[in-house]
Amino acid sequence: MTEEKKFRWVGTRPIRPDGIDKVTGRANYGADFALPDMLWGKVLRSPHAHARIVSIDLKRARALEGVLAVITAEDMPDLFSERAKKNGGHDDSNDLAQNVMARGKVFYHGHAVAAVAATSSAIAAEALELIDIEYEPLPPVLDILSATASGGLLIHEDRITQGIEDAGPSNIAKKVQLGHGDPAEGFDLADEVIEHEFTTRPVHQGYIEPHACLARTSPDGRVTLWSSSQGHFMVRDYTAKLLDIDLSLIQVIPAEIGGGFGGKTTVYLEPLAVMLSRKSGRSVKMVMSREEVFRASGPTLGTRIKLKLGATRDGEFTAGEATLYYEAGPFGGSSVMAGCMTIFAAYSFPHVGSTGYDVMVNKPKGAAYRAPGAPMAAFALETVIDEMAERLKIDPVDLRLRNAAKEGTLASFGPRYRRIGCVETLEALRDHPHYSAPLGPNQGRGVAVGFWFNAGLQSSAGVNLNPDGTLTVLSGSPDIGGSRASLALMTAEEFGIDYERVEVVVADTQSVGYNDVTGGSRVTFATGMAVIDAAADVIRQLRGRAAAVWEVETDSVVWDQGEARPPDNTDHAPLSLATLAKQAGRTGGPISGRAALTARGVGMGFGAHICDVEVDPETGRVEVIRYTAVQDAGRAIHPSYVEGQMQGGAVQGIGWALNEEYVFDPDGKLENPGFLDYRIPVASDVPMIDTVIVEVPNPKHPYGVRGVGEVPIVPPIPAVVNAVYAATGVRYRDLPLSPPKVLAGLDGESAG
Repeated sequence: MTEEKKFRWVGTRPIRPDGIDKVTGRANYGADFALPDMLWGKVLRSPHAHARIVSIDLKRARALEGVLAVITAEDMPDLFSERAKKNGGHDDSNDLAQNVMARGKVFYHGHAVAAVAATSSAIAAEALELIDIEYEPLPPVLDILSATASGGLLIHEDRITQGIEDAGPSNIAKKVQLGHGDPAEGFDLADEVIEHEFTTRPVHQGYIEPHACLARTSPDGRVTLWSSSQGHFMVRDYTAKLLDIDLSLIQVIPAEIGGGFGGKTTVYLEPLAVMLSRKSGRSVKMVMSREEVFRASGPTLGTRIKLKLGATRDGEFTAGEATLYYEAGPFGGSSVMAGCMTIFAAYSFPHVGSTGYDVMVNKPKGAAYRAPGAPMAAFALETVIDEMAERLKIDPVDLRLRNAAKEGTLASFGPRYRRIGCVETLEALRDHPHYSAPLGPNQGRGVAVGFWFNAGLQSSAGVNLNPDGTLTVLSGSPDIGGSRASLALMTAEEFGIDYERVEVVVADTQSVGYNDVTGGSRVTFATGMAVIDAAADVIRQLRGRAAAVWEVETDSVVWDQGEARPPDNTDHAPLSLATLAKQAGRTGGPISGRAALTARGVGMGFGAHICDVEVDPETGRVEVIRYTAVQDAGRAIHPSYVEGQMQGGAVQGIGWALNEEYVFDPDGKLENPGFLDYRIPVASDVPMIDTVIVEVPNPKHPYGVRGVGEVPIVPPIPAVVNAVYAATGVRYRDLPLSPPKVLAGLDGESAG
């Protein structure tokens, strides 16, 4: 066994480089930008969940003093393409355009219908009230059962289901299937078979900062956008596509981001701000209200999952089968494929299958939410596994360990796993003092496992050597989880210099190469690899400069601990990074490195959580009294950030399990569009979240990195639900476990 390499910086906990600006209020978020000639933009939104737009009269709004521009979908390019015609009316760009601004019909309450730009926010709001619109209301399709019912109302009369041959129009946008073996054969081999159905409601990511942007256009057609998002290249590309503008004419400058969790990986305001700016000849700022964020940006939508699990009496899984229905909103594009991929992925099954349906409903277009699709899938499987453990009289962790995926396991979604840490994570959970701690009256303990496959995608980076020997790293990935620190730590490690001598800049779209969005737990992994490659490029140049000074071959020069070292057969003194930087003008000019890649070798992520709850038998209130999250990080570049990701995901999952849901009235109007009525956890609602970082290095990354941002939200829902069962003896299969629902179960009524 080889000795593990020791690192100087990787694995340490330095102060975050953006911390001072953020705690002192100097950091600029989306709503902080302003220009002298700036107008205020606002959006008129539909009062109906489903209706035809009969007519729009803008005359009164345009006549209001202070209004400089009013737009509707008629002012935007028609993107209905030949591809859409071939796909039964479906085209991603056309769907995105219709979501940004309704064309012909509105598909959810809050759907954008028109926008104005005026000299003040108050005048813009007044102008919205002067826009006269005639609607023909239509019955809304609000849930999976009504959307999939035979002969039910169609949201799109020409939308054909992808994945089904000879399909007619329906509210199912797509059908997907995954698996291996023959589940029917596997169930025949089982001694115990459990089958249940589970339902979840739409929930929002709950980011504190609303969507905001500032757009400036020039007479020559150039566009500058300041925007808070998870990907400014995404903002550039989508805006260019929707407005039919050349990419080269758009510069997007990234703002700091006050939370996203997947919800800021698309555009809502940016194309509208650009159109208003073009029409008015002035810069235009737009900021969503909190109500608009809830009504008109993308939550993760409701699900209905049928799950069947078979096992032998000694606890070997023989088969798993799931049918997943995920709401997508009115245009398709839910996370059902990810649900199908993740639902059985933490375990070894000889026979397994999942079938998913992407269901269109008259609710806001769904968006990603941290491991999109996986928490709902884990809710179904992990609660059934707990019930199976009880039937077989096997410890729930032992049952999971007997079937845990390991190196060589054929994953339910296709590949064979390389080195993974599922077993090690479960062992750490089993051995933690929390798992064997005593419980009091009305208390229960639950466990659950979570999986996320993580992402690689495209990243570019640059490393510039400054004359004083410091380094500036150029990243195109917005920092939503500590990537400035992780990139700086890896850079310092590569060069062998102090962490404080590295500055990481999130550069705009004209200053660094293309980067995919910050999402999929990919940045420390993928952009980190690009930074490492760019650092290697600089180090090659430094070795060459030193070789030229010493008049030796470059290959004979070694870079070690911040300096170039000469061959052993010479008496030259080493040249430090600072010395080589100072001499750069005399040895060949400025030194900088660049790298761009599509990252391969993603490390799969696994986590296991323990949750203790106490249930008040009089009110049904559930209180989480202790919580421990265990996760394989591959290698924790900055352990404090990893722990923060684990704690944050756990808290969001707890909220999802106990409180959070969109509440719609029968007409499809959201009744709780604010944090007063949409109840996210606050500090007093949760205990301190204990964390255990397991490190099973990813062999495909120079530092062993696995993405860590999304796994932590996957286990909490079933861990909480299993704990509530342990405390009450009632199994709940419909979220959230609000006090009335828990109390109904305790009183013997249906628990879902």
